[in-house]
Amino acid sequence: MQLWKGRFKKELSKTTNDFNSSISFDSRMYREDIEGSIAHATMLGRCGIIQTTEAGRIVHGLKDILADIESGKLQFDPDAEDIHTFIEAELTERIGDDGKRLHTSRSRNDQVALDIKLYLKKEVVNVRELLEELIQVIAEKAQQYSDTVMPGYTHLQRAQPITFGHHLLAYAEMLLRDISRLDDCLKRMDEMPLGSCALAGTTYPINREITKELLGFDRVTNNSLDGVSDRDYCIEFASVLSIIMVHLSRFSEEIIMWCSWEFKFIELDDAFSTGSSIMPQKKNPDIAELVRGKSGRVFGDTMTLLTVMKGIALAYNKDMQEDKEAIFDAVDTVKMCLTAFTPMLDTMRVIPENMRKAAAGGFINATDVADWLTKNGVPFRDAYKATGELVARCIELGTDLENLPIEEYKKVCDVFNEDVYNAISLEYCVSQRTAFGGPAPENVRAQAEKLINNAKE
Repeated sequence: MQLWKGRFKKELSKTTNDFNSSISFDSRMYREDIEGSIAHATMLGRCGIIQTTEAGRIVHGLKDILADIESGKLQFDPDAEDIHTFIEAELTERIGDDGKRLHTSRSRNDQVALDIKLYLKKEVVNVRELLEELIQVIAEKAQQYSDTVMPGYTHLQRAQPITFGHHLLAYAEMLLRDISRLDDCLKRMDEMPLGSCALAGTTYPINREITKELLGFDRVTNNSLDGVSDRDYCIEFASVLSIIMVHLSRFSEEIIMWCSWEFKFIELDDAFSTGSSIMPQKKNPDIAELVRGKSGRVFGDTMTLLTVMKGIALAYNKDMQEDKEAIFDAVDTVKMCLTAFTPMLDTMRVIPENMRKAAAGGFINATDVADWLTKNGVPFRDAYKATGELVARCIELGTDLENLPIEEYKKVCDVFNEDVYNAISLEYCVSQRTAFGGPAPENVRAQAEKLINNAKE
């Protein structure tokens, strides 16, 4: 069944129908399509545009169709043009001419815009919940390893001592920003387009406020042209999903490094690792690698949406059918990645002794040596130069700052005394970084506890 068939004398070719059809991917919006149609029919009845008895039969028929789809009794017709056509045809077959009244004062243009918004509003919430679960795992791990010293890095070079808990909480901050972006995206998405019709509204005395309330939208769209041609909400959601994948990919990269023999800071659980077909010793971080790889897929979906929309004149164009596969794939991919990533992180084994050993090398307490001199009256630039000379001397002697004899310190600067050793202890260095946002264990525990408590509220 083609809703537009009256204008044409020839049957649509199978090739054209297959190319034009979208039911293979928009059928996932069957519930949203039925919800929208129930609200629309209810509004038509209340406004006297169709009889209330007709509206009642339409609503009852739609509910029966929904029940049959979800029970598996009714299967989608692969030859149908789209989910909207399929449901309307099924309704008309079941209840007769009353079913043909459903489309009064409605176009597929505003119908599909409504369906996508209803569907994506739910998916924003679903992704948000998955992010919250991951943040909780991060917070619990951070609390557990709040005083586990590890090297912090810049340029992938050991830089300054931090704690593993502090490092993990950096990702919690990223994900919290992702949640705030999802919330903002949802606010802008929460406009109901139904009533825009094809592009110019309708001459029927509809009441869009009724439909808005029935469907749980915050407001109605202000402009009928924009109502059917806007896909900003798809692009914005895909952009947020892309940023989420940037964060997951960065986290994955670190996990991949951390579980390598070169670092061996962690070990992934067997349930979240794979082996090699030829090398029996291998234990591969495939989940983290796949998450890292799938980031490109989501970025591509975002670029698809941008490219589709960039050159389209108002209002609706068939190009916009390409929005669904891209945004659906982006949503599915992010949800799949989060569903696998969270338990992988939750079950990983942390190896604190290897982190501490790595922190002991690389002179990551050099800044603390310079700070000690500065606090004892030496100008910072002189202190910086003196510390650099000490590092060079350590390299010559094959030792580190904690074990360098005090005589060597004094050769560089006679201000040094035995107190410097306490000041440059890695644990002490970390504990003294108590400025808000710093890696001191007390800070890490407070931040982690706050995240855990927020989730309980």
